[in-house]
Amino acid sequence: MNTQHSEPGTKRPIFGQRKIAPRVLVVDGKNHNRTFLIEILEELGFISSECASSAELTAVLDAAPDIIVLGMSGDGIELDKILGILAANEFGGWVLSIGPRDSTLLTAVRQLGNELGIAMLPTLPTPFSAEALRDSLSMFLPQGARPRPVVDVAEALKLDWFELWYQHKIDAHSLAPRGAEALVRMRHPTWGIVSPADFIPDCRDPSFRGFSELVINRALEDWHYFLGQQGPIGISINLPVAFLGDQSAVAEMCLKMPKHPAFGGLLIEIGCEDVLRHRDMVLEIAQRLRFRNIAISIDDVGADWPALAAFDIFPFIELKVDRQFINGCADDRLKQIVCRGILDLADYHGVRTVAKGVETRADFCAIHDMGFDQVQGFLFGKPLSARKFARAALTRSSLITQN
Repeated sequence: MNTQHSEPGTKRPIFGQRKIAPRVLVVDGKNHNRTFLIEILEELGFISSECASSAELTAVLDAAPDIIVLGMSGDGIELDKILGILAANEFGGWVLSIGPRDSTLLTAVRQLGNELGIAMLPTLPTPFSAEALRDSLSMFLPQGARPRPVVDVAEALKLDWFELWYQHKIDAHSLAPRGAEALVRMRHPTWGIVSPADFIPDCRDPSFRGFSELVINRALEDWHYFLGQQGPIGISINLPVAFLGDQSAVAEMCLKMPKHPAFGGLLIEIGCEDVLRHRDMVLEIAQRLRFRNIAISIDDVGADWPALAAFDIFPFIELKVDRQFINGCADDRLKQIVCRGILDLADYHGVRTVAKGVETRADFCAIHDMGFDQVQGFLFGKPLSARKFARAALTRSSLITQN
């Protein structure tokens, strides 16, 4: 039995010093409790897994979790079995038990854990906040700057590490949801949630087409999922110009568009710089795709907007203003001048405008007064996994209905 544990705060665990994400196993008999805990833990940077009972515990311990978060939704006999299994497997990590304050069962779990030589963290009483959970596990968070992970896109595709997360686009006047942008995330077994900057392949990567097709397929799958959960929602995705230049890839994409009457079309966002660099090709593609229920949005529009005004035709549906001209625009006349120029261009061609990266109320008020159609940013919500996004939308709908 492993009894070589120090008290919390006297000696930092070895895995707390690593610059990679620690692993946490959530053990709780209730599915909604596990889901709630995992969502918070992953936002904090942990790599999470889950287990519902003692019968499943031995198998999941093979993943060598650093921390076990133990909920009190099971009975005392079940919790006794869980601690016994941890001791029998010489579990060398730490256990955080969560339950009602002054609970007899919570005290019993801590006492038995100490008797078995298991390192027990101070208990976390319910109800608790995300900040309280973070404080309980703060010493396990990676210290210092994390090195960039080495990512093989082909391996990630094969092992299904990629996910799409969604961020609402909000009507700037009614504040009602007006669709969502799909953002790619990687759930790496060692590094946790990995930034797109560390894995987006360029057009020379052999996995380039497969990666782009995964984004399309997953977005359309999620559209059907959202339809069943909350009703139809407009989805936009980001695709590189090089993919759209592949005629066979575009033809396959067109065939995948849902025939459902509620499907309002797929929106593809292309960076303004790429639109200007590949002007003729993008114009031709945009004209062709709009009759296949696929529209083009020009993303990251900024000070280069006058070059767009020189286009003879304008087969686009949306202009998204670069966040660098939105952040701080409330107090910056130069940023406001750029924004107003883009708004005039959009008004002339009859296309929608989106302000991205809205993070403060002051900037939102300035954007509202300037006349943007939609806004997107942390002020209105962070990107969420598809399931969490659907639940958040259902909660919003429920509140509207109740009011």
